[in-house]
Amino acid sequence: MRISTFALALEAQQRGHGLFHYLPDALTLRDGRLYARGRRLEVARRYGNHHRFGAFEELDLAGFDVILMRQDPPFDMAYITATHLLELLPEDGPLVVNDPAAVRNAPEKLFVLRFRELMPPTLLTRDRDEIRAFWKEHGDIILKPLFGNGGAGVFRLRPGDENLTALLEMYEQIQREPVMVQRYVPEVRQGDKRIVLVEGEPMRVQ
Repeated sequence: MRISTFALALEAQQRGHGLFHYLPDALTLRDGRLYARGRRLEVARRYGNHHRFGAFEELDLAGFDVILMRQDPPFDMAYITATHLLELLPEDGPLVVNDPAAVRNAPEKLFVLRFRELMPPTLLTRDRDEIRAFWKEHGDIILKPLFGNGGAGVFRLRPGDENLTALLEMYEQIQREPVMVQRYVPEVRQGDKRIVLVEGEPMRVQ
């Protein structure tokens, strides 16, 4: 469980809300109603023993107040299908956070391109010559798939590395999307930060 998800679950529980957990592949649409095979969840701020699950049961999602969509990428058709299924919930049903259409329209590696001033030099292309020219210009680069997750398929190429052609052949075999190429930023080793926004305002997560 992500730290931010855990913090949200802990706060909800402290406010008296019941928690349930299910995975996207447990969704079932039957007779126009959306169900999930899930379990009641209890969380606690105890290292190594921070959660406890109840027995599995069938959950009618229309009867919930809030559904927190925390599905991990890869951003593939299974991911997109889950957003479409959640959109079938009644308009007067649960609040789905984040909005499924907004999630669908904001894959993280594409959405961030709107904030170019906050990014290192970035290239999106399948053109090998473009990638080689970018590498020659910046020397130390990162290659990554557009819709991967957790660092999978991310490679660093330093000047003189002989693996570029093999890496591009690998990407071409497993995906049709452009490759994201960025200048390597050494500060990335210091870790990243996550900002939780509620109605556009940053919140402090304890």
